[in-house]
Amino acid sequence: MKKYFQFEELGTNFRTETIAGITTFLAMAYILFVNPATLGEAGMDKGAVFTATALAAAIGTLIMGLVAKYPVVLAPGMGLNAFFTFAVVIGLGIPWETALSGVLVSGVILVILTLTRIREKIIDAIPSNLKLAVGAGIGLFIAFVGLQSAGIVVNNDATLVGIGDLTSPTVLLAIFGLIISVILLTYGIKAGIFYGMIISVIVGMIFGLIALPTGLGDIVGGVPSLAPTFGQAFLNLGNIFTMDMLVVILTLMFVDFFDTAGTLVAVASQAGIMKDGKLPRAGRALVSDSSGSVIGAILGTSSTTSYVESTAGVGVGGKSGFTAVVAAGCFLLALFFSPLLSIVTAEVTAPALIIVGVLMASQLKNIEWDQFEVAVPAFFIVLMMPLTYSIATGIAVGFIFYPITMLVKGKAKEVHPIMYALAVIFILYFIFLG
Repeated sequence: MKKYFQFEELGTNFRTETIAGITTFLAMAYILFVNPATLGEAGMDKGAVFTATALAAAIGTLIMGLVAKYPVVLAPGMGLNAFFTFAVVIGLGIPWETALSGVLVSGVILVILTLTRIREKIIDAIPSNLKLAVGAGIGLFIAFVGLQSAGIVVNNDATLVGIGDLTSPTVLLAIFGLIISVILLTYGIKAGIFYGMIISVIVGMIFGLIALPTGLGDIVGGVPSLAPTFGQAFLNLGNIFTMDMLVVILTLMFVDFFDTAGTLVAVASQAGIMKDGKLPRAGRALVSDSSGSVIGAILGTSSTTSYVESTAGVGVGGKSGFTAVVAAGCFLLALFFSPLLSIVTAEVTAPALIIVGVLMASQLKNIEWDQFEVAVPAFFIVLMMPLTYSIATGIAVGFIFYPITMLVKGKAKEVHPIMYALAVIFILYFIFLG
């Protein structure tokens, strides 16, 4: 196992990778509850969606860990599930069964693009400065998500965002967890984020903010049946040949394509496994990710994709695919212990996201800020991700500005033809959104 996952080459070990896998799982365990609630609004059976979510995450993550050997964890994507429910099913009036067929088709197309190496070539064509900006931008984005889920940053009608109620017990618990994690990491304890979560749970139980298990029924539960959703994506393929469904499929592909690219670059950069500005085994990683969407659609959930929360595990030292294998195992166990997962509240996981955001922002120092033609698109990538609450939008804005600044600077030949094509595609994307 050590040889297969290259522990010595990567400077890691079994204990570190195990802690990393558990940490990543805890940081994204919320999806087990949020996804059924979101897709439930589309009329889907919540129990079946819970099981589909856990299985899709486990299978997709296992493929990523064993085939691509990346410390990246997959699960049904936030944002993509909201698009599925509120834009497709409720907004367009498309039955959820047909919408699942759209998810399946988008996943199959992405697999084909990856196997033909078109997807990998696109990623390799992205300049290293922009890749660094993508990683840093995702860091700011997930830190913002963490601050928001903790209640530290809240909506403000006058200024869009503002400070939350710092006297709220749950907010104070998140702040406590953040301080403890920061102290542990400052002392050089690599698993400080993970230990900070455990301490936060204990303190939350002591002060009555997190419920104590009162019996076996609060710890172990039965696995809900997949019958209501399993295979519906196949049964409704004949209903996808409409203009609305064509737009849906293209949108799912677009968001998944670039969210995944950004996430893989961010995680690989944070883990220190990027080589010469390129992703090693990129093809395998992308196939693993696309396969996750196909599997998830068959089981009965919206698009499955790589999670930026994977950086939480990287933050405690995870570098190999074994981190993903451990996380996959946790998702399988979650099928039987779903009541116990309720103790891992947003206030417990928020500090992990905030701290990882700090770690990822360190990539900003490697961007060539003294070159204005590079600084402008890099800045917009970093800024627009949190401000628009979208990784894909941040990438789009930066990729539009890059060829413009390079052309004006007289460096047109240094821009890969794919970057010009992407700029045009992104412009058309925004026109379509408008």
